[in-house]
Amino acid sequence: MRFLLDPQQRAFADSLDAMLTAADTPSVVRDWSRGDHGGGRALWSRIAKAGVFALAVPEAYEGMGPRPVELAVGFVELGRHAVPGPLVETVAAAALLAELADPLPAGRLLPSLASGEASATLALDGAYALDGDAATTRLALAADGLRLAPGHGPVRASLDPARRLTPLTPGGELLSTAPPVAHALVWARLATAAQALGVGLALLDRTVAYVRQRTQFGVPVGSFQAVKHRLADAKIALEFARPLLFGAALTMAPADVAAAKVTACEAAYATARTALQLHGAIGYTAEYDLSLWLAKARALRTAWGTPAECRAEVLSGGARRR
Repeated sequence: MRFLLDPQQRAFADSLDAMLTAADTPSVVRDWSRGDHGGGRALWSRIAKAGVFALAVPEAYEGMGPRPVELAVGFVELGRHAVPGPLVETVAAAALLAELADPLPAGRLLPSLASGEASATLALDGAYALDGDAATTRLALAADGLRLAPGHGPVRASLDPARRLTPLTPGGELLSTAPPVAHALVWARLATAAQALGVGLALLDRTVAYVRQRTQFGVPVGSFQAVKHRLADAKIALEFARPLLFGAALTMAPADVAAAKVTACEAAYATARTALQLHGAIGYTAEYDLSLWLAKARALRTAWGTPAECRAEVLSGGARRR
């Protein structure tokens, strides 16, 4: 099925693309990797003013949502520009808080997430939290329920240097004894799929531009049939992921979202491998901007569900429908 964005959705994507292009996101990403969050927080505020995070927050809590299709549109652009920070985690936290049986935590925390005054991270089952050192709201799923963590531990290394992992400090305010984790996971996987699709599209665009400039035997390497085949395979994989993403955003069925997540992330990862091969040795250097997208494609592949876990969800969802 072919999904076409309406004029407002296209304008939203174009405005984000223009804003992020002017923001020099590679510099922001490198500063964020070193723990310098100033530029990232300024960019976060601009993204929030564009309404991205408000799309995950219900209108009752000063948001504009829930609007998963528009959120997916926005996250494609965030991935295309490799924006750092707990983007998916803020969406997951918003989805989790909005569905709590007690509305008091949502009323206290969600308006600031929608406006961009706050950012959130979310750690499930004792796992590390993404950007716990930068997030202002730290949620942890503990044995007795959902807690507002009082702090974080030391930063750990990650596949993607811009994805700074931290353990969360145990304890803190208990927000819910029965948090709707499955609901938050669906939103997290949708945002991750959209982000991965944007990463893959950026890698493809940069690789196409590079093979047009790089020459071998006196001609651009992009004219070689073998190179064209690799790029065509990457293009097909990404275009196949796009309708799955927007179809899942329309249904928000767990199996549909899992299918979109695994397809988009695998397409982005395959495109990253193609980009690395066609760039040659320069693709391995951390100083070259391509590395920022390569690292993100690898990390997103297993974030919020490995390919095997997502495929298992697809199969179990299909069994339930039968």
